Amino acid sequence: MTDATVSLPRPVPQGGSLFTLDGRVKRRNAAEARFRAYGMTAIVLALMALVWLLYSIFAAGLPAFQQTFVTMPVMLDPAVLDKNGNRDPADLAKVTTVGYSKVLAASFVAAAEAAGVDTGDLKPKDIAGLLSEESAATLRTQVLADPALIGQTIEFTALAGGRIDGYYKGRVTMASAKVDSNVKPEQLVLADALKAKGMLVQSFNAGFLTMPDASDKRPEAAGLGVAIVGSFYMMIVVLVLSLPIGVAASIYLEEFAPKNRLTDIIEVNIANLAAVPSIVFGILGLAVFINFGGLPQSAPIVGGLVLTLITLPRIIIPTRAALNAVPPSIRDAALGVGASKLQSVFHQVLPLAMPGILTGTIIGLAQALGETAPLLLIGMVAFVRDFPGALPGGLFDPAAALPVQIYNWTQRGDPGFVERASGAIIVLLGFLLIMNAVAIFLRRKFERRW
Repeated sequence: MTDATVSLPRPVPQGGSLFTLDGRVKRRNAAEARFRAYGMTAIVLALMALVWLLYSIFAAGLPAFQQTFVTMPVMLDPAVLDKNGNRDPADLAKVTTVGYSKVLAASFVAAAEAAGVDTGDLKPKDIAGLLSEESAATLRTQVLADPALIGQTIEFTALAGGRIDGYYKGRVTMASAKVDSNVKPEQLVLADALKAKGMLVQSFNAGFLTMPDASDKRPEAAGLGVAIVGSFYMMIVVLVLSLPIGVAASIYLEEFAPKNRLTDIIEVNIANLAAVPSIVFGILGLAVFINFGGLPQSAPIVGGLVLTLITLPRIIIPTRAALNAVPPSIRDAALGVGASKLQSVFHQVLPLAMPGILTGTIIGLAQALGETAPLLLIGMVAFVRDFPGALPGGLFDPAAALPVQIYNWTQRGDPGFVERASGAIIVLLGFLLIMNAVAIFLRRKFERRW
């Protein structure tokens, strides 16, 4: 027998065996069990808060994607819409929405009577009050686009008024209508009768995603069209500027810059910029781009420049981390076979770091998409009715943005705008979810293992 085969006896603790739990071990195990319970409780509470948040948003916002419409035949009376009878576009354009409102009101009353709906003691004005004020503008746009329609009877789908739409979404009741100056209980009874006849229907509200904002009296016509286009234009500016600048700065700092006091100061300031409140960048954009540079307020180009300043640190930091994660052996191998420093970085290091770079870029863009405070300071809170033009000129036209539109709607008194704001939050969450899904997909697609 050698020393290697000698088995030494296991030391036995004083007072008992290793298999016997003493008081200290029991206390340690109890502390660990409590910690596990605390952690599980925290996770459950966090999930409950998330579920409650999503439930409250979707419960309030999903009705925004459902809208009440009135379908009826409309006689486009030439005596009102084209008094001269020459179909001259200049003369047709002089007819305001007031004239089209008269045409709609007369056609609506006639359609209700033809359907056998009892209008009771309601006056024609009250019957026409079931329609949104936006309907006249919609009909006017349709006629100006095709003047040959004048004199014909067309099938027209009009938006129901905000109170009528709210009645079928639970915001308006018979009791509230008695004290509401904007709707009468008799109008709600008439709406039920029209719905029974098939003239009034609820369907998907595509206009919520395509129509521009509306005035305070027309929540049923408010849409996100201008805000979506404005946010898209700003994201193009941010992507074009922040991606090349951020990646180039990261490559230089990580691969080429000498390690001295100056680069240390630069790195510290980049880290500090990532923690600066976004409203500070809004003040900077107002002072530099608008007051000094003379760029127009509420323009996507200014919003894009401000969001670029916010996004740059959020791209530089993860890009440097992705470059640093590439093993030094990759660089050494490239240099060993005769590649230059530049070739080793762009041909070997950068492709391997690309998943992390793309992920950081998309997450940075997603965070920029939800910024509100800096955009408020550069005037994007203004009421914008017209869509911006095509690129690149549209970058200098007034526009809105999704988070600012949400803020704007929450400041209005009508409950219909609160519904619209929750619906806009759902749209914004959808964009953020898509962008994060793209980041995960690109990371897995380009990820390489070594």
